[in-house]
Amino acid sequence: MDKDEIHLRRLPAPHADREFCGVDFLPEDLNEALEETEMRVNKTYSCLPAEEKGIHIINIRAIEDIGYDQHESTTKIHGIGFVKIHAPWNVLCREAEFLKLKMPTKKMYQISQTHGLLKKINSVIQKITEPIQPKVAEHKPQTVKRLSYPFSREKQHLFDLSDRDSFFDSKTRSTVVYEILKRTTCTKAKYSMGKGEGRKKEATLLNKRRKCGKYGITSLLANGVYSAAYPLHDGDYEGENVEPNDRKLLCEEWASYGVFYKYQPIDLVRKYFGEKIGLYFAWLGVYTQMLIPASIVGIIVFLYGCATVDENIPSMEMCDQRNNITMCPLCDRTCSYWKMSSACATARASHLFDNPATVFFSVFMALWAATFMEHWKRKQMRLNYRWDLTGFEEEEEAVKDHPRAEYEAKVLEKSLRKEHKHKETDKEKLTWKDRFPAYLTNFVGIIFMVGLTFAIVFGVIIYRISTAAALAISSTPSGRSSVRVTVTATAVIINLVVIIILDEVYGCIARWLTQIEVPKTDKNFEERLIFKAFLLKFVNAYTPIFYVAFFKGRFVGRPGDYVYIFHSFRMEECAPGGCLMELCIQLSIIMLGKQLIQNNLFEIGIPKMKKFIRYMKLKHQHSLDHEEHMKKKQRYEVDYNLEPFAGLTPEYMEMIIQFGFVTLFVASFPLAPLFALLNNIIEIRLDAKKFVTELRRPVAVRAKDIGIWYNILRGIGKLAVIINAFVISFTSDFIPRLVYLYMYSENGTMHGFVNHTLSSFNVSDFQAGTAPNDPMDLGYEVVICRYKDYREPPWSENKYDISKDFWAVLAARLAFVIVFQNLVMFMSEFVDWIIPDIPKDISQQIHKEKVLMVEVFMREEQGKLQMLETWKDKDKKKGENCNNHSPRLSRSHSGSLSSCHSYPLDV
Repeated sequence: MDKDEIHLRRLPAPHADREFCGVDFLPEDLNEALEETEMRVNKTYSCLPAEEKGIHIINIRAIEDIGYDQHESTTKIHGIGFVKIHAPWNVLCREAEFLKLKMPTKKMYQISQTHGLLKKINSVIQKITEPIQPKVAEHKPQTVKRLSYPFSREKQHLFDLSDRDSFFDSKTRSTVVYEILKRTTCTKAKYSMGKGEGRKKEATLLNKRRKCGKYGITSLLANGVYSAAYPLHDGDYEGENVEPNDRKLLCEEWASYGVFYKYQPIDLVRKYFGEKIGLYFAWLGVYTQMLIPASIVGIIVFLYGCATVDENIPSMEMCDQRNNITMCPLCDRTCSYWKMSSACATARASHLFDNPATVFFSVFMALWAATFMEHWKRKQMRLNYRWDLTGFEEEEEAVKDHPRAEYEAKVLEKSLRKEHKHKETDKEKLTWKDRFPAYLTNFVGIIFMVGLTFAIVFGVIIYRISTAAALAISSTPSGRSSVRVTVTATAVIINLVVIIILDEVYGCIARWLTQIEVPKTDKNFEERLIFKAFLLKFVNAYTPIFYVAFFKGRFVGRPGDYVYIFHSFRMEECAPGGCLMELCIQLSIIMLGKQLIQNNLFEIGIPKMKKFIRYMKLKHQHSLDHEEHMKKKQRYEVDYNLEPFAGLTPEYMEMIIQFGFVTLFVASFPLAPLFALLNNIIEIRLDAKKFVTELRRPVAVRAKDIGIWYNILRGIGKLAVIINAFVISFTSDFIPRLVYLYMYSENGTMHGFVNHTLSSFNVSDFQAGTAPNDPMDLGYEVVICRYKDYREPPWSENKYDISKDFWAVLAARLAFVIVFQNLVMFMSEFVDWIIPDIPKDISQQIHKEKVLMVEVFMREEQGKLQMLETWKDKDKKKGENCNNHSPRLSRSHSGSLSSCHSYPLDV
């Protein structure tokens, strides 16, 4: 059946008139025609022309009992060949035993059910959630479960083999075939034959090289002999008269935007795509569900800010025009003095995100992250139990990953160099000396990429400063009043565009850096790629936000002694209400822009564009007449036109970066969980549609967890506590307000706070050439202007020095960071400790399975013993009956006694 096969698409032969198309398959029955096979292979191999490179021959001895079909495209596309490979029953049994696949036995047992009040609550919840449950059989709650055990050919009687066609599903069959193809060795001739002495030496090298085994299908794909190897989809997912299949069911109940409100059919996803992809969508579903309470609390915090904005005394003082506070110029010469009341809108907007509720929300989100991780671990254990993955670690150690084709090629190249120097080549492997140039390139490349990101952020800072100075020259009052908003908005958009472009560039560079390292296994390759890509993309996404949160306005200087860049540009400073509002704008635009453009539009548009380009190339290269064009294509041809599966790293990466936006700076943007929730509702269905309709079916991979991504999530959760502590302490005005309220306030209120945070400056102390060109812009002469800082006044003996108020606020800020960090860390660890990783009912079921399995084997052994005892009793009775015969009969039939005693042997 097509759904049980792996399809290989073969490249066209270098010479169209030759029969040999790059891969020659040996006959299935090698025992009968072994010599003919060897002769045929050698003849084919030796007849290759010198200019024909990279020809491979698969050694099918390792898969001699696998079935295959070799044929051309049904639409007569010249040069495209397809090979369909399927595994018969005996091969499936053998490989299932080798891979230690857990298969259901005949033994069934009752799953423990809740009793009393919990049972009633569960039944009520099931009735309420019934409309949002997918209509698939795999998703229905089960009361009984089959006992699973690693498959063994010697114990086939334990398993339910009543229907052999469905015992191994299509996912398992495809995995088995692909594992065999990965194990199968091939040889590669990549040389040219000369004459005379050189020809003999290269012939010797050929013989040695043909003995060097490399893993088959990975080598063939890596060297371009085959362009693709993929399992076939179950069938069509749309159209009339389409037979029911799992793909169609997934498309209707999972990969449709109309069912966005329903739970995912995770068990069916696992059945069709395998455990690794099933775990990704299960994790994404848990993450999205956990965003619901975080979004609700974030909305409450935001509404609290909206409700109390008119009662916020500092913003009321800033908006009160009767205060008549004149502020110092924001830039040299071109900028003039300005009224603090002109920043009223910014101050009121800052209160929406800078209020006491944001501190509570930061603590809540830290505990939310810890709870999310614990909830996922428990969910993961439930899936492991349901999918029979308990004890999978031991199986992983037993079945090691195959070396990658690139690694084998490097080892082969190294061994050939040593052979040329007449050195021993036993058990060659790549050492750190072989990889040192790659390690050095990785280190220099990553440092350069990080430096490039910093340079771009610095360039945007220069743009902000120069644009602010240019707009300040504008003669229109509206232009001067909107300088800060215009500069902030345009700079954030530039940052967003740069981040999106560099994300794609860094992804390609990370893959190239990992490839030149030549990791040995696919698992090592994936982990190293994830580390590099995450490091580069993390720096790229968060560097502009870190600048606004922790560096902007910190190194400005003071009027008369400002800090300059290149002796020309004055460092920009925060608004009177602080940098938190600007941080919120930066965070929201980058987060929403990345989600809308990169995660959604790119995921929809780029695959469709690639599919269209492939279709146009195929149409251009192979002009088909109308009759052939209308001919129905085979499943393997339709699937070949789909986009190749590129792994789960991009899918995880975008969600991990989003998780960082939700947790790292949540103190400045309480609505981040809400926007993440809305994005993920679309993301789940978008990814599902892509997997079902746009991608070739990936080879199923077993996995019991999400791997290195879990450690990255935990690291981000820990880092979020520290960053939020510093954001609350140093970026917001929460600590200065507390210090003023309890140390300096005369009446125990916030009246006078704004005046307390402003220092005075005598305009006569401006450096030459830095005073405003139009000092009468406000209509009166300014003698004293104010600026946001804690410094001594001009009439003090130590004028413009840092005041003691600054040190009091700094001490309070540092104390808050220490207390907040340790308190929240302790609470997170407490949540981690109090919630068990394995649910109690699951641990009981796992223990019950072990006990039942022991009982099954004990009963089997007892049956064998009883059978042996029965045979012994029969043998004993037979012997006694023979001894009771008359002597005459015994003498006349001398063979009868021996015949009696031979009975057990006959049995």
